[in-house]
Amino acid sequence: MNSRTERPVRSAFSHFSAIQTRWGDNDAFGHVNNVVYYAYCESTICAYLIEHEALDIMSSPVIGVVVSSGCTYHASVSFPDLITVGMKVTHLGTSSMRYELALFRNDEQQASAVVQMTYVYVDRSANDPVPIPASIRDVLGRLMA
Repeated sequence: MNSRTERPVRSAFSHFSAIQTRWGDNDAFGHVNNVVYYAYCESTICAYLIEHEALDIMSSPVIGVVVSSGCTYHASVSFPDLITVGMKVTHLGTSSMRYELALFRNDEQQASAVVQMTYVYVDRSANDPVPIPASIRDVLGRLMA
């Protein structure tokens, strides 16, 4: 676990999503496996975009794809913890953008982990980068840090 970097607090985020950990999320060491943190974040991002009509998983002509990600772990999370994922946008460029997501365990105010994910928006059929459509840009802009 990382004790040298500052742990973000809930008040630094503008959108939250609750996720119940599952028994199968734990690994042999008794804590949520590191790859599951990314699944929690992807679920939070997709749910937000769908809720705000900025993504139709099956038919949106422009989609965001992950081109870079990283996670800093501060404290363990395990089943049956309730995770609250805080989300904000820290960069909104022409065709790329970056999320920062923090995972808060139960009622804790400091993050157990912080994930950064950079997306590039592409034409679904050609897979070529395209400018982020205005409708999506508006939804993402609401999350700007």
